[in-house]
This record gives sequence, C-alpha cells and structure tokens, in this order.
Amino acid sequence: MNPKAPTLSKGDATRTAILHQALELSSELGFEGLTIGVLAGKVGMSKSGLYAHFSSKEDLQCAALDAAADRFLEVVARQALTAPRGLPRLERLLTQWMHWERDEFAGGCPFIVAASEFDDRPGVVRTKLAEYFNTMIVFIDKAAQIAVEEGHFRPDLDPRQYAFEFWGSMLAYQQFLRLLEADDAERLLHSAMAQLNARASA
Repeated sequence: MNPKAPTLSKGDATRTAILHQALELSSELGFEGLTIGVLAGKVGMSKSGLYAHFSSKEDLQCAALDAAADRFLEVVARQALTAPRGLPRLERLLTQWMHWERDEFAGGCPFIVAASEFDDRPGVVRTKLAEYFNTMIVFIDKAAQIAVEEGHFRPDLDPRQYAFEFWGSMLAYQQFLRLLEADDAERLLHSAMAQLNARASA
C-alpha cells in the first residue's frame, strides 16, 4: 500500500458503499425506483441513517448520477485516452463503451435508464443528466477532430455529425443487446462503426 495514498474517512467510505449499491439498484429498478426506503433496506441502514448522507430522493438520484459519471470516466474515457491519438483512440473508446454497456451493470447503463425516465421531466436530475450526456458527446466530437488532425479522417469531416452517428450506434447496440437480446448486436455495431469510419476517412 502506498503510504501517501489518500484514505477515505468512515463517513466517506460509507457514502461510497451506499452509492455503489444505489448504482446497481438504479440500473435494475430505474431511478424512480431508487428511493431512500428501498436503498436503506438494501444496505441495511435506517432511513434516518441515509438521510444523514442524502437530504432527499432527488439528492440521492443526483449523487448516483455523479457516481456513474466517475465510474464511466475510469472504465471508458480514461482507458480510451491511453490509446494513440486519432482513430485508435476512437476504436478504444468503442471497445470500452461496449464493455460498459455489456458488463459493468446487471441492468445496463444507468445513464440510459435515467434518460428514459427524465427526458421530458424538467428538474435538477434531468439537468445533471443532460450535462453528462453533452460531456460524452463533446468527448467523441473532440476525438473525431483529433482524428482529422492526425490525418485519419478527411479534412472536411463534421465532427458533431460523427459524434451523432457514433452515439446513435451505441444506443442501438444497447437496445439490441439488452431489450432484444440479439445475438448479433456486437457484429452489427462493429459493422456500423466500420462504415462510419470509412465514410469519415473517404
């Protein structure tokens, strides 16, 4: 163990453990199913004990989204950034994102779950979710711009259009994989991305 590594206080460690369970629950039950009462039963705490960490249901839902964003950063974004600039980075991003959709949560991506519940419901949860979605889309957009700079994509590529099609392909993969239980979901995604990258390179 690194003696200089920061250690969590007991309260922070408890909150981290609670949010881990909250993410798993939101993945399977949805964010509307993520309540103080349900979570208290799952983690073996009283409601009053949880209220010491989260002041309301909305506060809990926002904290769960923050925890999901931190996990996405570790599992997907930072792993993609270890790949060389340009197309290899986009390919690593795809690989890690597929892992995220397939393996990280029993019920699938918490962001997709939340989007189906809050897309037309104004409020702090929707606002936070939209901010995270925009951050992900900008990440793809920037990676596409770098691919242009590296000569992997054509100079007149519209990076936002590329990000739109990348994003759409990932959403299709998630639904084919989770809802439709399609055996060819991975093949279809790879085919769609290969065609997208070919158009971007032409």
